[in-house]
Amino acid sequence: MLHLSRLTSLALTIALVIGAPLAFAAQPAPAVAPAGTAATTKAPLPLEELRTFAEVMDRIKAAYVEPVDDKTLLENAIKGMLSNLDPHSAYLGPEDFAELQESTSGEFGGLGIEVGAEDGFIKVVSPIDDTPASKAGIQAGDFIVKINGQPTRGQSMTEAVDKMRGKIGQKITLTLVRDGGTPFDVTLARAIIQVKSVKSQLLESGYGYIRITQFQVKTGDEVSKALAKLRKDNGKKLNGIILDLRNNPGGVLQAAVEVVDHFITKGLIVYTKGRIANSELRFSATGKDESEAVPMVALINGGSASASEIVAGALQDQKRAVVMGTTSFGKGSVQTVLPLNNDRALKITTALYYTPNGRSIQAQGIVPDIEVRKAKITSEQDGEYFKEADLQGHLGNGNGGADKPTSSSGKAKAMPQDDDYQLAQALSLLKGLSITSGR
Repeated sequence: MLHLSRLTSLALTIALVIGAPLAFAAQPAPAVAPAGTAATTKAPLPLEELRTFAEVMDRIKAAYVEPVDDKTLLENAIKGMLSNLDPHSAYLGPEDFAELQESTSGEFGGLGIEVGAEDGFIKVVSPIDDTPASKAGIQAGDFIVKINGQPTRGQSMTEAVDKMRGKIGQKITLTLVRDGGTPFDVTLARAIIQVKSVKSQLLESGYGYIRITQFQVKTGDEVSKALAKLRKDNGKKLNGIILDLRNNPGGVLQAAVEVVDHFITKGLIVYTKGRIANSELRFSATGKDESEAVPMVALINGGSASASEIVAGALQDQKRAVVMGTTSFGKGSVQTVLPLNNDRALKITTALYYTPNGRSIQAQGIVPDIEVRKAKITSEQDGEYFKEADLQGHLGNGNGGADKPTSSSGKAKAMPQDDDYQLAQALSLLKGLSITSGR
């Protein structure tokens, strides 16, 4: 039989764990919480369930094969509370909290894989460019079925990530399943992941390419610098821009807002709606369009998630860009990190976000304006054609222009669009838009 003093102590502990984060989240908001929220916070504690909880703890401590202390059991209970809410809410211990802070700053240790959970397995949302994972050929959609020979089925994402992180230079073997095929092993060495969130270059004269691999705190500034560099390299105003958001797992909400702000002059970018008052936010353009309103294509695929979908959805709704590729991941929720004591934190879903036209893409994704699936490009040699200017005694050009006979052109410099079908299609569309807009 449980003693009343122990039950009271457990009830107080749980009440503090549940109540403190909500108080922290609500504190900055001057607005009055909705009546439904107030009623919920004033509801009496479920004493019967608390008795069951206390009894389960006592039974585990008394009967489990190995000794387990109260601290371990309570921490596991907290993890269970969060992990059963949705796939993105989690209890962060000191190491996990530090890793989250590092990832948003752009440097962290690991393999360079963004993961999610599906059907009890760990699924690769996307590998991050220039990391051990991308260099080893790991692809979005791969299932990680074993880590160093240990099955991952039933593990939480936090547990799986913990196993994939470790000492720099230490090797780890992942067993992957791709497209329902036979499992295969990939061995990688852990490294410090220094993520360059923005890359840019001219694909051809007049046509700029910007790839965002992840949304970090400084991504907005990096995009601004990329636009300036593209204009400088081109020597004049660009004819068009391709914004590549494929395999971008998301990141910082504010960074996504700043990126969109570089491409539009006015209008709503995104808004969020949640249960507590300060979760309802609206973000609008500030009018500093640095793209000079040139034609634009945004590329997305199934690895484009969260913040990338905010950007694609805003550009699509504001008719600023043609969205091309395949349907995005469909993560339309916003997570807030609520610091706790002892360097711990809660990462909890506090809102859903909506595109300017009021679309929630949660579990649906952004549908592209033009669907272009991934495909292989096979180059063929042009045949040798004999032209008019090659004929002996041919007439000259009526306007006095120079002859253009057949010439053997040297091998062109390799460019990203040469072996990227989706990018090649985006560039072709951009050229068409540039022509019809009179640029």
